[in-house]
Amino acid sequence: MICLGETVREFDLDQDDALGKAENHPLTTAQKARITAVSVGKCMIAVVRDNGKGDFCLQDERDRGKTENLSLKGEKIYSLSCGADYIVMVSEKGNVFQLNCQKKTYIPRLLNVNGTHVIQVVCGDHHTIALSRDGQLFTWGRNLHGQLGQGERVPGYPDPEPLLTRGIPLAMIAAGGEHSFALSLSGAVFAWGKNSTGQLGLGDKKDRHGLTLVKSLDMKRTVYISCGDEHTAVLTKGGLVFTFGSGEYGQLGHNSNRDEQRPRLVDELRGSRVTQIACGRHHTLAYVPSFKTIYSFGRGEQGQLGRGLDSSQNVPLPVQLSSEFDLGIGTIFAGGNQSVCSHETLPCLSRMMLTVDDKLVNRWISECDSKPWKTLKKEIMQTFSSASTLNGSFLNQSDDNHYQTTMENSGLDLSLARLAFERLAKKEKVLKQVGSVVQEKLIPSLCQKPAGVEGMRVYLILPELLRVLPMDRELCVKFSEAVCKLNPLNLKILESFFKSLVKVVHSTSTWFLHQMRTEQKDFRTSVEKTVAVLHKLYEVNYTASRKIEDHNFYINEMKLFIQFIGRMPGSENSVNKITQFMEILHKLTMYPCIFDMETKCMVFAVNNCAMVLTAQMAPSLQNHLHVNRRSLLTDTFQGLKSKARDCRWPLLVQFEDEYRMVPGGVVQEFFTIFAREIHLMEPRMLELHEDSRLVWFMPEGRCDHDAYYLLGIVCGMALYNKCVVNFHFPLALFKKLLGLMLTLEDLKELSPNVARNLQEVLHEDEDVLELLDLDFTAKGHEIVPNGREIPVTKYNRQKYVETYVDFIFNKSVKNQFSGFLVGFSQGCPNELWTMFLPEELIALLSGNVVYVWEDLQKNAKYQAYEPTDENIQNFWTVFTELSEEKKKNFLSYMTGSDRLPVGGLAEIKLTIVNQNKPNPDDFYPVALTCHCWLFLPNYSSIHILREKFVHAISFYEGFAEQ
Repeated sequence: MICLGETVREFDLDQDDALGKAENHPLTTAQKARITAVSVGKCMIAVVRDNGKGDFCLQDERDRGKTENLSLKGEKIYSLSCGADYIVMVSEKGNVFQLNCQKKTYIPRLLNVNGTHVIQVVCGDHHTIALSRDGQLFTWGRNLHGQLGQGERVPGYPDPEPLLTRGIPLAMIAAGGEHSFALSLSGAVFAWGKNSTGQLGLGDKKDRHGLTLVKSLDMKRTVYISCGDEHTAVLTKGGLVFTFGSGEYGQLGHNSNRDEQRPRLVDELRGSRVTQIACGRHHTLAYVPSFKTIYSFGRGEQGQLGRGLDSSQNVPLPVQLSSEFDLGIGTIFAGGNQSVCSHETLPCLSRMMLTVDDKLVNRWISECDSKPWKTLKKEIMQTFSSASTLNGSFLNQSDDNHYQTTMENSGLDLSLARLAFERLAKKEKVLKQVGSVVQEKLIPSLCQKPAGVEGMRVYLILPELLRVLPMDRELCVKFSEAVCKLNPLNLKILESFFKSLVKVVHSTSTWFLHQMRTEQKDFRTSVEKTVAVLHKLYEVNYTASRKIEDHNFYINEMKLFIQFIGRMPGSENSVNKITQFMEILHKLTMYPCIFDMETKCMVFAVNNCAMVLTAQMAPSLQNHLHVNRRSLLTDTFQGLKSKARDCRWPLLVQFEDEYRMVPGGVVQEFFTIFAREIHLMEPRMLELHEDSRLVWFMPEGRCDHDAYYLLGIVCGMALYNKCVVNFHFPLALFKKLLGLMLTLEDLKELSPNVARNLQEVLHEDEDVLELLDLDFTAKGHEIVPNGREIPVTKYNRQKYVETYVDFIFNKSVKNQFSGFLVGFSQGCPNELWTMFLPEELIALLSGNVVYVWEDLQKNAKYQAYEPTDENIQNFWTVFTELSEEKKKNFLSYMTGSDRLPVGGLAEIKLTIVNQNKPNPDDFYPVALTCHCWLFLPNYSSIHILREKFVHAISFYEGFAEQ
């Protein structure tokens, strides 16, 4: 180590003091022990030697140049930092000691840092920050400007207090006069404290009392921060230097004395790859190794710029070094009004926060059987109990990928985590200990509001651990609870990375349900917790336009679970079990994402049956309708208004002068006719959009709230009674029923022409927009107060489009829809209709028109017939010859509607029956719509079959039996 005293002599506080002159000064080459750490404070300079001892020299008026020894009883000093009048030291064991230099006893005091191993410590004038090996921060001292980060009303702490870092994996800390910084492993910069000159880089001069992200340094790949009294310098991995804060003495290097409130690149150093920076009180140093040159700028009246002058300079200029440094410089320091450089890179700068890597995992595996297990357990505890430690692990180092951390890029290489945990799994003892620490220590400590993506990495890493802990279901439950506690913004961060998380939680939920079904174990609480996580992740996925497909959330075990309930015996001993299983099923319906469409329909049907049973216990009301085909619409509305009814009962319909009331096909036919008549007879209620052939509520309809209420009842009853009825409503209606927000995309379906015009408004040039002469009106109505007086411009056109869509779907039909919603909920008392997605709900109610006619024959059954009988062969020959329209007529003839239920024609279970009537050629085919039976006479020829069959389906209304 070259004598620091001699190097200081060229650009130091006082060229004639003992630092530079005295041969017996502790900083000269006369000392045998090599210097390993240096800190320069406001009024002192201190060093540590490789023998674990040190010295410091005060620079105040009374003790100027006086040197004192530094030592710790029973421990060696590793590093230190100087405040205004005190020194804080870190021992090799990670303990922290503080020495008050105003007290002449100079006895260090051991500080309590909760038993953690501290690796870095930095001092401002009167505050201190310490970083532990497991990523914890501690602060103490004065807090006048928030420099402790502990809140606005805290005056200060005499001893270290933990500072919540929200899981940030930290690379280093820095402190200025009364401000503080922390740097994450991926280059995120956090600042707090005094900001009177903009030294926090936040774009203003407001003090901060807690960790605040310096957004303007995002993606800059910051690797080092140094602080002066009221200015800050940051160094990027690419060798660029940014400075901000006070520029009074030119210490920012921008060729001016102006303050900067945001980080600004030092242009004079552009093109020179800087590898080290250091800030003194009012000056800054930067080292460029390719030139073997230190550049300095700022206050220089005491020689601290090293140019042989006592003037300040506001641009970086080379320091005049002796020939001893021709081979290069190892480390530079600055503090107070001093500057120091060394030949060597001092080791205390390289100690970093603990992270999980291959080397650590391999050592645990190889040493777990040979070294004391207690020692390894302690290390595992320290590593896996800290979110910061895991958040800093398994980073993607290729092309500095982790420095580009964003909402879409976690900065992780999860394949590294997967391989590491698979290796851990080879030693069950180690893996079990890791799982125990994660469950008992890590998960309970997870923050509900982690700091951005870096603080969220633990939620992406833990699923990889859970993959190799398949039997530790309780750990998965605890982890699921932690995910559920995250706020929506943090959950949003997971959207790009959570497929593995979905897979793990899905697997665990399935296992719990399987155990309940096969072993009849009570895992109700565990199922609810894990399924709740799936639901939260589904919501994130849904708002992200389904980054992964919905089937990733479906739990197939639910279908088996429901079938199992249905097969349970009705004995007295089974009642409690059935009740218990029904309770868990009911609770799980709160999380519809786990059910596929078929299973939702099963759950809906089961609940329908339960509601009918409930209605039977108090049979005071029924649900009957008497209508005439010629006045069906009027009769229906009148019947719904005049007679109280219990919609939990299946709807029974009787057409005047026809068969008695029956469920099934007659009810389906009623809804089919109702839907047709509502469009023909009541144009006052529903407005037809010609460009889409879809209908919407009439904004200025003459029908009152009650009319839409009655229409809602009919729609709700159709859904409850599992009848398909096409009202030609857009998907937007079903989104509204489910409380979802509507957008311009929804208007494109209802009114493509209007939506296209609005889309053009969003993209037109300003001059074209002005020619359009638009204002905030829609269909002659002001959509905002004084809308006719507000022209649409490029600045408010987004609001115009959003308000226009809101007017069409919401404001203009507010009363109409509110009536419809109340009626719909009454007509469908089974509240589980809210389980369905809008697309599923419209499919259930409106049916589909994808006809795979081959499925009808494939699934057909026969009574008193065989599939090979000639009459059956002739029937299918005739059916195949029919036009598409005639085939739909046959569907209406059999079911009451030409629209298909969910599942298509495969769900139509056609049964063809031979009644063995005498003289069959005299009879027409007859449909038993309630059971989908076709009574087909055994005709003597295909020609007679064709004639009778085509006639029947051509005049099918009323051509049926009960």
